[in-house]
Amino acid sequence: MKNPFEKWTETYHKVAFYELDPVQIVWHGNYLDYFEIARTAMFNENGVDLYDFYLRNGIVFPIIKTETKHILPLRYHDEFICRASAVDARMKIVVDFEIRKVTDGAICTRGRTEQVAVKADTMEIIFGVPEEIRRALGFGS
Repeated sequence: MKNPFEKWTETYHKVAFYELDPVQIVWHGNYLDYFEIARTAMFNENGVDLYDFYLRNGIVFPIIKTETKHILPLRYHDEFICRASAVDARMKIVVDFEIRKVTDGAICTRGRTEQVAVKADTMEIIFGVPEEIRRALGFGS
């Protein structure tokens, strides 16, 4: 059972043929797509809609840093789970990712993204995540 104070979500995927590179493993750039799907699901599950927040407040949340550690390759028809976990949302939104095969639970990939709040009209960085989003991700006061 999920601890209500932990903010994470898991999404299921099955590798399609078009996701493969010439050596028949998932092309490295596709892992960022898997992360995006899981991160968006986690935000949605916790009531965070960054596009709506932008429309209401004029603040966007660009990704400023990504990290990916490839441990085992994914291949055609592999089924896997991508877990996105909010690990910080005070100064920036930090999300950790883990991709595991469904068949044996083997960890294939770990990753992280960092996003900052930016005023859309001036592109000025805001030093801190707005309270509404901090609270939704479990980092409010």
